[in-house]
Amino acid sequence: MFAFEDTHGGIGVAFTDRHGGTSGGPFASLNLSDATGDDPSAVRDNLARVADALGPDDLVLMHQVHGADVHVVAGPPDGVPVADALVTAVPSVALVVRVADCVPVLLADRSAGVVGAAHAGRPGLAAGVVPRAVDAMRALGAKEIEAWVGPHVCGSCYEVPDELRRQVGAMVPESVAETSWGTPALDLGAGVRAQLAAVGVGSVHEVPRCTLEDENLFSYRRQGRRSGRLAGLVWSGP
Repeated sequence: MFAFEDTHGGIGVAFTDRHGGTSGGPFASLNLSDATGDDPSAVRDNLARVADALGPDDLVLMHQVHGADVHVVAGPPDGVPVADALVTAVPSVALVVRVADCVPVLLADRSAGVVGAAHAGRPGLAAGVVPRAVDAMRALGAKEIEAWVGPHVCGSCYEVPDELRRQVGAMVPESVAETSWGTPALDLGAGVRAQLAAVGVGSVHEVPRCTLEDENLFSYRRQGRRSGRLAGLVWSGP
C-alpha cells in the first residue's frame, strides 16, 4: 500500500503505491482518483483504506490543474478546492496530493505543526508552486521546514521536445536533463530540489523511485490516459 511511510516527531508522511485497493483493470488496485474513468465507489473505498491505515481524522483533496494556487485549509474538509498546493496548521487533517508522473512534494515544520502538499508537474514547477507553498506555510508560522520528494518520472526517462526543455530551463535551469538514450529531457525532481534550496528548505528527503520504470506505481507516460493515481499525504499529530 505504501511506497514510503514515516510517522514520528509529531508529523506523518506517506506515499502510496498501486497495491492493496479495490480498483480493477488499468486502475488496479489502489487508484486514488476517479478523474480518469475509474469507479467512484472503488476510489472512495481506496481512500478510506489509506486513511484507516494511517490514522488522520480527515483527508483533504484538491482538484489539481497544473497551476500554482495554494489553498489554506482552516478546518475539516469542505469541498474540493481548485489548487495545486494545500497548507494547514490544523492537526489530524491529512493533505493529499495525487500524481501519476508529476512530483508529489510534502512539507512540514514539526515544531510549529504546519504542513503542506504540492503538485509539481512541468507547468507547476515553472510557475513556482513549491516556493509558493513554502511561503504560505511561513505565513502560518512555519520556520524550520523539511520536505519529502515522492516518486515521479525521472530525468533519464522524461523525454520532451527541445523547445519545451528550453522554455522550462529558462525558468528552472536545474531541470534541464537528457534521457538515458540521449534526447532532450526534464528532471522535475532536480528542479524541485533547487527551488526548495533557494527558499531555505535545507532538509530534503527523497523516495528515489521512477514512476515510468516501476510498475508498482502508476504512470501516465506508461499507461496513458487511463492511468490511476498514487498519492502523497502529510499531517501533524493532535
